[in-house]
Amino acid sequence: MSSPDRGPLENWITGDTFSCLAAKAAVRRKTLKRVALGTMGNAATTAELHTAVTEFVARDLSPTENFASLVVTFEGPHGIDEEAFEALLWQQLNALHDLDVARGHAWAQGVESDPESPHFAFSVAGHPFFVVGMHADASRISRRYPQPALAFNSHHQFDRLKRSGVYYGLQRRIREREERLQQSINPNLAEFGDASEARQYSGSTTDAGWRCPFHPRPRTTGAGSPH
Repeated sequence: MSSPDRGPLENWITGDTFSCLAAKAAVRRKTLKRVALGTMGNAATTAELHTAVTEFVARDLSPTENFASLVVTFEGPHGIDEEAFEALLWQQLNALHDLDVARGHAWAQGVESDPESPHFAFSVAGHPFFVVGMHADASRISRRYPQPALAFNSHHQFDRLKRSGVYYGLQRRIREREERLQQSINPNLAEFGDASEARQYSGSTTDAGWRCPFHPRPRTTGAGSPH
């Protein structure tokens, strides 16, 4: 049942067709931040997106909160299939990275910028993120949001959940929900350090020959975010 004090995104996340329990926890705890932007991939949107993620790192992430998440929804484009969305996602992330470099940020400490590395994580404002793409025509039911959207989830939160012993139980329950919802889990799933997480960002299935279309600019590793 929809809650009158929640918007469409929050109602979708708390519904039965969405499996991520961490995002559901963020809605309950009111630590889910939503930003609505223009067309995904254009220059004006990229500038606003970088500002939104940078502000999220500075204002919303902390060493004590493990369920804060930023979801950015875009007004378009609509009617694109999974292949087109994957291309657009990496176009957007490449443009976001270029602007991140131009604004003087170094890659997050403790993760790799090479998308083929099993230790890759996307970096904005010196903070490591796992990015989740969502759109109306996604093959995974839990990623079928009516608008194109990107969720930015902090790797530092994952690390704290692992140290506290919560992470793997949460992961098991999420995968059980995926099995019930779609009779399978995402075939791209892998543990950080086993395979590049870049394969999971768009939600589309990748094969052994897939190569990530992300091109990091050369730069030195910085101190990263304190969060």
